[in-house]
Amino acid sequence: MDEARQALDELISSRKGCTYSGISRLLGRNVSYIQQYIRKGSPRYLDESDRNILARFFGVDERVLGAPPYRSAPVVELVQIPVLDVEASAGHGALAEMESKSGQFGFDEVWLRKLTPSKASSLSIIHVHGDSMEPTLNDSDEVMVDLGDGQSRLRDGIYVLRMDDALSVKRIAIEPQGRRISVVSDNAAYPSWQGLERRAINIVGRVLWFGRKLQ
Repeated sequence: MDEARQALDELISSRKGCTYSGISRLLGRNVSYIQQYIRKGSPRYLDESDRNILARFFGVDERVLGAPPYRSAPVVELVQIPVLDVEASAGHGALAEMESKSGQFGFDEVWLRKLTPSKASSLSIIHVHGDSMEPTLNDSDEVMVDLGDGQSRLRDGIYVLRMDDALSVKRIAIEPQGRRISVVSDNAAYPSWQGLERRAINIVGRVLWFGRKLQ
């Protein structure tokens, strides 16, 4: 007799008034069901629903009655990305008075590697302030910035720029000849600049991802 059958047999024997036929009726089975299970090994395993009823009736863990061991969820490795205490203006420019860490977000390592090959140490999250990049980015959005993806790899995309000690988030467009760039506000109510030399702007990093609270 295996451990599960022996355990059930002992539980029935120890409970006053319990019989094989009575427990069979508790399960809605024919009166010989439990006797056949314990003495003859048929069925080989208790149905999950039967095991659950018996475990609750006797006040035991289902594993005592043959349930498989609990399977722990796979461990997900999270990469912690710092949230900086600074805002990138999508309006008139927010002063970067503080760039200290105010928190952190955990991202799945596999997902993050699909997003960027950059090391986690070069990534930061900052808040967007203003509406000059609407509808792409809204006020209070959080953006992940790759601080290692800047001037040397400049290409079309959204970047955080530093201008006169203020941070701004803007779209960069490489102009046809490749030597000059445009700094674009997605919101047409705000100005954009064309024909700028690359060295005229200070690139902080490229925006890779944004998060937004649903209204």
